[in-house]
Amino acid sequence: MDRQKLDPKQVDQLLDAAGKKLGVAPQQLKTELESGKYDNILRNMSQKDSAMLQKVLQNPKMMEKMISSPQAKALYQKLSGKKP
Repeated sequence: MDRQKLDPKQVDQLLDAAGKKLGVAPQQLKTELESGKYDNILRNMSQKDSAMLQKVLQNPKMMEKMISSPQAKALYQKLSGKKP
């Protein structure tokens, strides 16, 4: 997956939403994801969700598919307040 294709505003909004859900500051979440260290993130998730996230993070094609899904697009629209 090419990070240059991701809109920084979308990434920030997703980090904000994920941070709230996980109880982690968005900047800390971003730092951990960029460094490849997910300990704090995974600790705040259920075992099932943690295993699923690890699987997705280790597979770039799966991550691209997930980000491109209608559900991810709908989540972005909801978080950003943009209409389809």
